[in-house]
This record gives sequence, C-alpha cells and structure tokens, in this order.
Amino acid sequence: MTLSTTDNNTLDELVLETDARSGEAMLNRVYDFIGRFVAYPSDHARVANALWAIHAHMMDRWESTPRLAFLSAEPASGKTRALEVTECLVPHAVSTVNVSPAYLFRKVADEDGPPTVLFDEIDTVFGPKAKDNEEIRGWLNAGHRRGAMAGRCVMRGKIVETEELPAYCAVALAGLGWLPDTILTRSIIIRMRRRHAGEKVEPFRHRIHSRQAVAVRMAIEAWAGGQPAEIEWPDMPASVEDRDADIWEPLIAVADLVGGEWPKRAREAAVALVADSKESEPSLGIRLLADIKNIFIPDGAPDLEAIASKALLQRLHEIAESPWHDLKGKPLDERRLSGFLKQYGVKSKTVRIGDSTPKGYARVDLHDAWARYLPPPSPAKSATSATGATILEYQRQNVAESGADAGNVADTVSHVADDVADSTQNNVNVFNDVSAVADVAHLAGDICTQCGGGDGPMSRHDHAWWHPECRQYWLKQRRRP
Repeated sequence: MTLSTTDNNTLDELVLETDARSGEAMLNRVYDFIGRFVAYPSDHARVANALWAIHAHMMDRWESTPRLAFLSAEPASGKTRALEVTECLVPHAVSTVNVSPAYLFRKVADEDGPPTVLFDEIDTVFGPKAKDNEEIRGWLNAGHRRGAMAGRCVMRGKIVETEELPAYCAVALAGLGWLPDTILTRSIIIRMRRRHAGEKVEPFRHRIHSRQAVAVRMAIEAWAGGQPAEIEWPDMPASVEDRDADIWEPLIAVADLVGGEWPKRAREAAVALVADSKESEPSLGIRLLADIKNIFIPDGAPDLEAIASKALLQRLHEIAESPWHDLKGKPLDERRLSGFLKQYGVKSKTVRIGDSTPKGYARVDLHDAWARYLPPPSPAKSATSATGATILEYQRQNVAESGADAGNVADTVSHVADDVADSTQNNVNVFNDVSAVADVAHLAGDICTQCGGGDGPMSRHDHAWWHPECRQYWLKQRRRP
C-alpha cells in the first residue's frame, strides 16, 4: 500500500498533534534524529545537544542561555557535523565562520527576532594565531544574559548618535583546542573525538536530511508554543552550582516540562558534563598554584614550611613539560612570580630557613589560595596540609608536655583506641583528643591500613598504622549490624 501526498500530509499533521501533546515523544524524536549522524563522546553529550536545540525555541522564557561548545583536539572529529545537524532543528539559524562584530550585532538586533548563531571554526577567532577579538569575546560573554545590550556610536550625517543593540541570543560554537576561560564558563562543553572503526553513523546530506528535519523542528515548535510563559524553575543537582547552575537551568527546565525519564537524564548529563568541564586546560595562574603546592607538599618527602623565592623558581624551572622556563621567550622570574601570586592574595615576605632569612613564601600564606582554586586534597593528605604549621606546633607542645618517647606514646594511643571500640554506647570521640599526640609516633615509610596513605598524623594499633579519621571510619563500619 502506498500513501498519497495528501495521506502523507495528514500523517505529518497527526504526528505534530501527538508531539504537541507529548513532550516526551517530541524529545525522543530530536534525540533519535541527531544520533543518526553524530558520534557523540557520551550519551550525556547527546542529551545536552537535544535539550539545547529545544531551549532555543523558548528564548523568551530564560534568564540566560548557555553556549554549546563542540571542541576537539584534532580535525575530523565531528564538530562541524554536530553544528550542521543542530542547525536543522533551531529557529532562525545563522551559520557563520569568521564574521565581523558589526555583522553579529546587527544580526542579533534583526526585527524578525533573535537568531540562533552557529559559529564554526571558532579557533580562527580565539586560537593562538588569531587576534584578541575582544568585541566578539565581549558579545559572547554578555549575550548569554537576557536584556544584555551592545552600545554603539553611529554617524547620521554629521551627527554622532548612540544606539543600543540587543546581544541576547542562543549560540553554538565549534573549534579546535580551547576557548577563552570567560567563554568556557558560560558553555556546555562537548569534547568531540574521531570515530573509531566500530562507531557507525549515517552520512549526512543537507539536501536530503534537512527536509526530514523540518517535521522534527515543527514538532518542537508545536510543543514549545504550548508551554506556559512563566517557567517553574527546577531544582538543580547539588554539584551543579553558581555559573554552572545558570547555564544548565534552561535545559533542565525543558526536561522537567517534558517529563518521563528526561528530568533524571538531564540532571545526570549536567553532573557528568560539569565534572568533565573542570578538566579543561587550566590558566597559568591555576597551574602555578598547583605546581607550587606540589613543591611545598611533595609525595614521599617532608612538607616544606617556607621556601626562598630563588629556590622556588629553580624548582619550577625544573618541572618537566612546564611553561615556567619559557614564558614568551623568557623564564619566569621573581617579578613575574610575585605578580602571578598577588592575584590570589599571596605576597612574598622574609622567611626563616635554617639560619638564613631570605625573601620567599610561607606555606601558611598559600593555604587559602589552594583551597579556593585547586581540587580538594585526598582525606589522608588534608589531615595535615590544611592546617600546616598549626598542627606541627601542637604536636611539639604535646610531646614536650608528655615527657614520653615515641614508642610509649604509640602504645598509649593503641590502648585508647581499644577503649574507643568499647565505648560506643556513650558515643565518645576519643581520637580527636589524642590524634595530635599520636602522630609523633609515626615513622616515615609507614602507611595507613585503611586508606593506604603515608602522610599525616597516624597512630599504631594491632601492629598496624592508622590515620585517626580512618580508624574512626573503620570502627563505625565494624559496629554496624
């Protein structure tokens, strides 16, 4: 049996009517369509792309719109294909490559409504060989907020007048490498990669598949047009906060409106892609903080309380594959080191190292910057590094007052640990009181029985070494029914 043209039109109308009522059916169609042509790095990326395409049809509902960034390390990784497929589904699509700021400003201010800008080869705008392009960067940064305006001066005859052009619109980007940090923090980042032999997708032909996409786009329009003008804002996952919550809020709101399994899938995608985005190339300042922390708190060696500026620079220069021995043709020096660290509230000062008092940096002055800008340390490491010199001084005082040698202290702590195991009814936390005394008995090279770490205060019990918090955790687990 063959269907006539009239029958086909009737079938399309029935599908549209069904999708307008069922957001879940509509979103499933979008998800299936884009997956035919694009090999996504994960299902989370595919979910994000589908939700982003739908959010572009509801721009008047959102307070902000995320930039969708398809990035890769190498060409031929599917970035442009992802843009082409997305272009078929979004409203007022404008595909651009290396356009002028004036064009973008005027296009977004078009009387027909804001476009959806699909910006390919963005690395030619912000890559290492490109100019700064601060106007485009500023437009991308500001335009993710509704109500953002770009101010311009225009000549009308001999009169200079000012005008404000709206900058708010949906933007998808594709390019090699990374983007400026200010754009990355406003983006949902999808790190594309080349397909391997086992990954199969359909060849995309614009002349054919753009027509097939019309029905899908019409389904989105029909569903979006039936949604309320005032959106009920969604609850966000605990790990998606601040700027990440801003950019994911519209997509999760779409998923909540659709219902079914999509609210759960959207939140899982948000958590996963936000976590992946934190693995982006760090700024020089963040990398400097991380390298300095590794110098102050090295693995398998005693922590440093202070270091002279010259010695710190020497160790930074010795780090393999680091940029510190060649920053634009010159090695990092004391002046530039000071300039980097001042941004994070860290200043050089006179420090005592043995009998000398050179200019340098103290570990205690770096803790705040490390805590704010670097990933949290492991539990075993954080037991000492977070409080540094305070713990060391407390240890010295307790040892002086106890008058006992390290072996006696270890035996004492072992007996106290036994008492803790027997005092669960009173819920007494004895380990917190004895941990500072116990760590003087810890010998270099010993490792914690629970976590396997070798740093931080430890005590001996049953011929094994334990961090106090690890011992507590083990005892709680043992007491569970």
